[in-house]
Amino acid sequence: MNEREELQKGAVVAGRSPDSWRAGLSRFVTIIPHTRNLGLEVEEASPPWVRMRLPWRDELLGDVDHGLVHGGVLTMLLDTVCGSAVLCGLPSPEVCPTLDLRVDHYRPALAGQPIMAEARVLRVTGAMVFTEGTLWQDPQRPIARGIGNFVRLGPRNTPPGFAEALFGEADHA
Repeated sequence: MNEREELQKGAVVAGRSPDSWRAGLSRFVTIIPHTRNLGLEVEEASPPWVRMRLPWRDELLGDVDHGLVHGGVLTMLLDTVCGSAVLCGLPSPEVCPTLDLRVDHYRPALAGQPIMAEARVLRVTGAMVFTEGTLWQDPQRPIARGIGNFVRLGPRNTPPGFAEALFGEADHA
């Protein structure tokens, strides 16, 4: 079984199809004001892996003279894609705030092009979730890599109905 098939199997084991996860994570990024305003799109989700696309907008510029994307946009994108991988990388979605995010910048992101983001869960413990993510505009030339660590707050500290709200089932429960 290849890695992609294993990811697909993971989605079924988690009780949700990849399309259901994509829809749920799309709902998640539209609830966050800055990701909604920037038009972040969830392209694919196959737990514990997620791919997103940030369409080009002039507001992303940090260096107008050189046409370079602001580094804070890249950090936000890595945090969001890694956090989204966490949601679908657990047996049941729970609140997991970012504890630490390390970003290695390889090259600048250039104006006029969308930025792609991908992340996966590397390891889950009782208290932590470890992830890694990558950003690119050209798949052969990564822009940045991020290592994100997230604290598991557990079911006791996750609001009732969190998973149902993520999947749009809150009105049906």
